[in-house]
Amino acid sequence: MTNSRNRAATSVLALSLALGLAACSATDGTTNGTLYSVHEPVVERNNYTLDLATNAGGLPISEQQRLADWFETMDIGYGDRIALDAAIDNPAVREDVTALASRHSLLLSEGAPVTEGFIDPGKVRVVVTRSRAYVPNCPDWTDQEGTTLGNNTSPNFGCAVNSNLAAMIADPEHLLEGARGTGETTVMTSNRAIQSYREQAPTASEGVTANASTGN
Repeated sequence: MTNSRNRAATSVLALSLALGLAACSATDGTTNGTLYSVHEPVVERNNYTLDLATNAGGLPISEQQRLADWFETMDIGYGDRIALDAAIDNPAVREDVTALASRHSLLLSEGAPVTEGFIDPGKVRVVVTRSRAYVPNCPDWTDQEGTTLGNNTSPNFGCAVNSNLAAMIADPEHLLEGARGTGETTVMTSNRAIQSYREQAPTASEGVTANASTGN
């Protein structure tokens, strides 16, 4: 009878130790056995709209002033995208908006995102799309243990690097699609100087100019 009790107590003790060790290995029930971060940058888009009255000649002066003030208030700049949404495309309106956007070194984008609300006849909707990059749930100190028996990666791993990347990138959209090149590479630019050097005629091809020298 005593031996049975001892065996039962030993089994309970072993089960308790196993549960305790399992609790130490992961506090939230998830582990990351790789060297990849579970926290990646997220790009969030927000659309801001302004409806303007138009006429056959484009935007009236008063509406152009409204749009210019709105651009200043929005502090638009590199990374923002400007698009027009209207039932009928008016080249004069597009030209006026393009001129105002060029003051901030921006061009109009082709195609406007879907926005809420109906556009009244005779009006145009200017849409400014602004993207923001951030890393959610960082810093992550959910793992309170100093060691992991499974040699797992800390849940906070990668938060600093990815948060800095999201903060420093000028255009968050480049995290999704990358920057589109112009087709001209650094090699093409450097080859121009090399080609110009090779095509230049030698300075001595026309003969050496004789210089008279006199002695003292």
